[in-house]
This record gives sequence, structure tokens and C-alpha cells, in this order.
Amino acid sequence: MSKVSNISHVVSEFILLGFPCRWEIEIFLFSIFFITYILTLLGNMAIMCAVHWDRRLHTPMYILLANFSFLEICYVNSDVPNMLANFFSQTKTISFARCLLQLYFFFSLGTTECLFLSIMAYDRFLAICCPLHYPTVMTTKFCSSLVIFCWVYGFLWFLIPVVLVTQLPFCGPNVIDDFLCDLGPLLALASACAPVPGTVLICGTMSSLLIFATFFYIAGSYTLVLRVVMQVPSVAGRKKAFSTCSSHLVVVFLFYGSVMMTYVSPGSGQAEGMQKFTTLFYSVLTPFFNPMIYSLRNKEMKDAFKKVVGGS
Repeated sequence: MSKVSNISHVVSEFILLGFPCRWEIEIFLFSIFFITYILTLLGNMAIMCAVHWDRRLHTPMYILLANFSFLEICYVNSDVPNMLANFFSQTKTISFARCLLQLYFFFSLGTTECLFLSIMAYDRFLAICCPLHYPTVMTTKFCSSLVIFCWVYGFLWFLIPVVLVTQLPFCGPNVIDDFLCDLGPLLALASACAPVPGTVLICGTMSSLLIFATFFYIAGSYTLVLRVVMQVPSVAGRKKAFSTCSSHLVVVFLFYGSVMMTYVSPGSGQAEGMQKFTTLFYSVLTPFFNPMIYSLRNKEMKDAFKKVVGGS
């Protein structure tokens, strides 16, 4: 560790390669990502407005969904604007401080998303498995406390890994084959200067602990929900119960599937160029799909959307 601590920072900026290709293809990619970004903002803002304006949606499930949509807006704004600007940048550089700031916000918002998905699973577990206790347990005050917990804990969890990354030796190599300052590429650059097994172990352990703990909690909650749903005598009752949970499960599997491929073992050396695409999937495409997934199978949300756009 003494060898690591004696190496000072000589890197003042990083180069984010993004998606290097011909100019015509870059213009095409920029157009696709820009349209996706705008539609993501509009879709998630529509959910927030629908929940705010329709009193029928002033329930814990939809309050959590509105906060989740706000989180998704913050999430895409932590990386997409810089990615879009880089398409027209000649140098494609980002300062050391901005890189670490982006790393912190990107991972903190990702941590917050894991926690939100967990409490949304808890909400559905209470509503379906303990319907008689649901109104007394999931009160508006308790729901607000859960939301605050997610935001505060989400921004505290990854503070230690980011502080450790600031102490790493970046002695020269500064090219990141990604569209944002991601943990794996930064650990790889530092490892090219000196071994940093301790930091890699701590970052990998904290990422894995968060991902697997929340994922297995969600999986366990929905296993119990499924057991209760299968005991519902009427087909209509089972269908209604499934419809309230299926959209959430789709989002969970989309998000966790790509996250596990990326962060369970950061710095382990994924196939070249593969990490940026898995990161792209959960950080750009999942927030884009979420409004459609949550609204298409939800009659209350579709009715609220009609009010938002001025329909009947």
C-alpha cells in the first residue's frame, strides 16, 4: 500500500471515447440518444404530473412511483447530457474533478434506485399479503419516511468507494472506453499504475452486497406474493393481482440483469467495449421504458394520463 500512496496524481483530465465511429454514424447515434433522452424526460414527467393532479392516485403505490419517476429523471441527467455533448467534442475530455463528481452522482442515484425498487416490492407485499394491515402500516407518513430513507442512504452508501477512488494513483493512462466515468474503467486505469487490490475488493464487495441484498429481498417478496395470488379463487382476482406486480417485475429484471453484468466484479476486465453497452442499457434505455411499462397495463394510470393531456 505504501507504493500506492507515494504515487501522486499526474492525470488532470480523462478522455471519454464514447462511441467512436464514422461521422455519419455518430450523427445517427446522437439523434437516437437525443430523442430517447427527451422522451424519457417527458414520459417520467407525465407520470409525476398524473399522480400529482389525479387525487385517485394519491396512494402509497403511486406516490412511490412518482418519486421513482423523479429519480429516473435525475438518473439520466447524470450521464446523458455529457454523452450527447461529447458527440460534438473534438477532445472528448472531462476534468478529474468532474469525472469523480459524475461517478458519485451516477452511483448514488443507482443505489437509490435499488432501494426504491425494494420498497416498491415491500409495498406490493403488504398490499397483497397483508391487506387488512396495509392501511395502518403503509401510511402517508411512513411512505414519506421510506422515500427519505432511500435518498439519504443512497447518497451515503457509495461515499466510501468514491473517496477511495480519489486516492488511487492515476499516473498517465487517461483514456476511458466508455461514455461516462464508470467505476470499472477507472479501477483499470489505476491498476495500470500500481496494484490496488484493496480498493477493488472494497468497491466490489459494496456493489455486490447492495445488488444481491436488494435483489434477493425483491425476489423473496414476490415469491410470497405469488403464493398468495395463486390461492385467490377467482380468475379475475388473480389477473388483477398479477397486473399490479408484473410491470414492477419487468423493470426489476431489466435493471438488475444489466447491473449484475457490470458491477458485481468491477475492474475484472469485461470483454472490450461490452461494459459501455450494459451501462447504456440500464442507465439510458431502462428509464426510457419505465413509463411505458408502468402505464400500459395500468387502467388508473392510463385514465390519469388522459386528464394530463386534456382528454376525457
